[in-house]
Amino acid sequence: MRIAFFDSKQYDKDSFNEKNKSLGYEIQYYNGHLNVHNAMLAQNADVVCVFVNDILNREVIQILANLGVKLIALRCAGFNNVDLAAAKEFGLKVVRVPAYSPYAVAEHTVALMMALNRKIPRATWRTRDGNFSLNGLLGFDMHGKTAGIIGTGRIARILINILQGFGMNILAYDIFPNEEYAKEHNVKYTDLDTLYKNSDIISLHCPLTPETKYIIDYDAVKKMKKGVMLINTSRGQLVNTEAVIEGLKDKKIGHAGLDVYEEEAHYFFKDRSDKIIGDDVLARLLSFNNVIVTSHQAFFTKEALDNISDTTLGNIKDFIEGKTLTNEVK
Repeated sequence: MRIAFFDSKQYDKDSFNEKNKSLGYEIQYYNGHLNVHNAMLAQNADVVCVFVNDILNREVIQILANLGVKLIALRCAGFNNVDLAAAKEFGLKVVRVPAYSPYAVAEHTVALMMALNRKIPRATWRTRDGNFSLNGLLGFDMHGKTAGIIGTGRIARILINILQGFGMNILAYDIFPNEEYAKEHNVKYTDLDTLYKNSDIISLHCPLTPETKYIIDYDAVKKMKKGVMLINTSRGQLVNTEAVIEGLKDKKIGHAGLDVYEEEAHYFFKDRSDKIIGDDVLARLLSFNNVIVTSHQAFFTKEALDNISDTTLGNIKDFIEGKTLTNEVK
């Protein structure tokens, strides 16, 4: 079994090589994102293993099918970068890792909230420079505040438990609300307008679909409470970044914590410290002292990497053995 592994980093190689010792698959690692220009690298491969910023549009999938690839193994939960209709048309199965560590993402979400609220980065820079003044470091008690959670899947529910530990009130929005869960956990489902109007902190935990793309746009920002904190650890295109920048300028948005960015494929997971950022929107976003941007690292814990490699290789093993693909995306 030959696997063409795209967008690979050293931590991917270490984790997958360790888990592959008992399986003995032939894994060829490639650093670049899968796209139409390098899809031919999958020649002689049975499987392509891809991540969030690899491009699997119809043209790429057709190339893969012509090369004899039979399986697309996503080592992530999201699949918005895959043309599923094309995969079905050309006979390629698609599998994913539905939940590698919801705790990792939920905990990183809280870390962003706390760092923004208590101005931790600014305080750290100051004390290292010998400045121990408290001016400009005023935060707020999270106890008694209202968090608006958009999407109530596994990650969101873990986050809700943590925030309720702070004594926060929870408003939630979901296309498919779970009223039984809400009743048991003192969560109030509401419409988006009400959530925007009444939330002190808004956190996004929904998949990227045509319906959720730019769920945070200019109109949504206008409806939010003045000084709201916005957190996104899901998918970059849930947020219209220019609308967020406008909200930051107008002080409608008081803080923003973003682990994802709509054009992140050009920058995230790479060291570009010796280059000028050519993306004017990203550069402007990074100029605000009340914004924290992390490079899609919310998932990045040892436990998550272990689960990703275990599940991905398990998905491939099930495919080889003709078993039911429990993690197939249809």
